[in-house]
Amino acid sequence: MTNAQPRSTASGASTAETPWPVRTVSMKVAQWIDRLGSVWVEGQITQINARPGTRTAFLILRDPSADMSLTVTCSPQLLQNSPVPLTEGSRVVVFGKLSFYTGRGSISLRATEIRAVGVGELLARIERLRSLLAAEGLFDPRLKRPLPFLPGTVGLVTGRASAAEKDVLSVAQRRWPAVRFEVHNTPVQGPTAVPQILEALKKLDADPRVDVIILARGGGSVEDLLPFSDETLCRAIVACRTPIVSAIGHEPDSPLSDHVADLRAATPTDAAKRVVPDAVAEQALVTELQARSAAALRSWVQREAHLVSQLRSRPVLASPWRGIDDRADEIDQLRTAGRRDISRAITAESTTVEHLRARLTTLGPAATLARGYAVVQRILPDGGPEVLRSVDDAPPGTQIRVRVADGAVRAAVMGKDK
Repeated sequence: MTNAQPRSTASGASTAETPWPVRTVSMKVAQWIDRLGSVWVEGQITQINARPGTRTAFLILRDPSADMSLTVTCSPQLLQNSPVPLTEGSRVVVFGKLSFYTGRGSISLRATEIRAVGVGELLARIERLRSLLAAEGLFDPRLKRPLPFLPGTVGLVTGRASAAEKDVLSVAQRRWPAVRFEVHNTPVQGPTAVPQILEALKKLDADPRVDVIILARGGGSVEDLLPFSDETLCRAIVACRTPIVSAIGHEPDSPLSDHVADLRAATPTDAAKRVVPDAVAEQALVTELQARSAAALRSWVQREAHLVSQLRSRPVLASPWRGIDDRADEIDQLRTAGRRDISRAITAESTTVEHLRARLTTLGPAATLARGYAVVQRILPDGGPEVLRSVDDAPPGTQIRVRVADGAVRAAVMGKDK
């Protein structure tokens, strides 16, 4: 009865009343994994256990970009006959078939072929990834963030007790003794490097005190610097809000982190010089700027003082009332000349009037009357006078008015003489 299948397996359903036993689940998992067939898997060897006299060697294959690993079993001859010696840290491509061991519920990959990834293949993969990231615009200079002039706290991700850490700290503190560092020591090569570097970057980027982050590592081979060309790490650097300085290897080394970082430093020492200003040089610059500012200010004051002196020496500013006085004298002169001209004109016109008056007096009837002449007028019936021009106009009895120099007399015509 112990080997009999429960009723639930016949219908394919599993319920609380008809559960599957462990053996059924294990067998189904083994069947599902077996359907996957043979696969090629790439990873990094982190552990090799090949005891002499055994027929099976055990390896741990780890993903360089994630904290995941897979157990691999193979024949010891497969490791011994490899054209490239396989050691812990080697990048390999494994061909095999996954198996689920129902007895202990574990999965392993039974390898039938192991190929070491050579330097040429690694460089080709890095170049393909470089082209991909460049096409996505992750190398665009417009994405680069400027570094702060004087960072309060500098984040440093580097190996523990490494020469790169010593160089960065000593150079930075010599240039600016007050600078503070938040150091995170992580592996900088090997299968565990990328996950721990990512975790350190995440912590430093979330720290509000950190103004800039330095990734520092000394020189090494292509395999040693491979974690800093990892795609996951490159994208994490671009996603950081804090400026990143990549100081990986020496001048000839150029991992992909140098291209996606906000600043590439040739060496860790160069990174310290780029991030932390030199206090002596800055003090000298401040002194120079003070001297230049004082000289510029003195020159400006002298120039403006000379301009003020020129303005003050002008007549209009040297004696501002002189123009008014000159105009007052001119007005007095014009006023005198005007009065003189008006008086002369009045005198001339008065003389003319006197002459005209004399002529009018001479030619007027009053003067004629004064010489003994008289003006005879007849009185009309309506009482109005009319000059008498003919004796025929004054028959006897006509009322007449005789005007002489000192008045007039009325009379009547007595008769007429021709």
